[in-house]
Amino acid sequence: MDGSSWAEPIPAVKSKADLAYESLRSAIAQGNLRPGERINMEELARSFGVSKIPIREAVKRLEADGLLVSRVHAGVTVAGIDVREMRGVFLAREVIEALIAGLAVQRVDDRQLAELHGIQQEMRDLLEQGDTAEMAELNSRFHRVLAEAAGYRILRDLTEQLLLTIRRYRITAPLGERNWRSVVDEHDTIMAALHRRDPRAAAAAARAHIGSQAAHEVEDEAEDGG
Repeated sequence: MDGSSWAEPIPAVKSKADLAYESLRSAIAQGNLRPGERINMEELARSFGVSKIPIREAVKRLEADGLLVSRVHAGVTVAGIDVREMRGVFLAREVIEALIAGLAVQRVDDRQLAELHGIQQEMRDLLEQGDTAEMAELNSRFHRVLAEAAGYRILRDLTEQLLLTIRRYRITAPLGERNWRSVVDEHDTIMAALHRRDPRAAAAAARAHIGSQAAHEVEDEAEDGG
């Protein structure tokens, strides 16, 4: 059926449910809502100044994202972090980040390279100041720019989802300054491959970067817990 005779442009305005979803998702990502914390929808509706309907819609989307869990008698809570599942997240990142880096070599432009260098410099400056509070966001930005340079929306979406999971995990098990220095050094190796336009080296550097972080974070955590 041809809809051109009846379809009208949809205003580019976010709904209350969209805004509630983004606000809750950001709160979960930043650790303002921590794993296991209960979500009071009536209280949220009052705080946002909306009815419970958009809050319920936002909660359903966040449940589908795996960020919230609804249980009988327990209500809605922020999903917990499973170390075993985190191993799977890092394994997925190894493959996806290697693919992204290999593609980015062929497509990255001067603006993106400049942005990546700027992020790296900001991370180094913070480390020199002994301030790691903003490192997680800068790290996420670095990987978002790489995913953008790769040129596929699905890879950007997967990157965003995996980065969110990693950030939630790091709220409960934050990285130390020594580990952040390793992250910056590993980023430098990826950058060098980008400048050489060497897709094989870029993919290998990205895979090694994620593997190194998995060894620091997931394996160490498993050993501590077992």
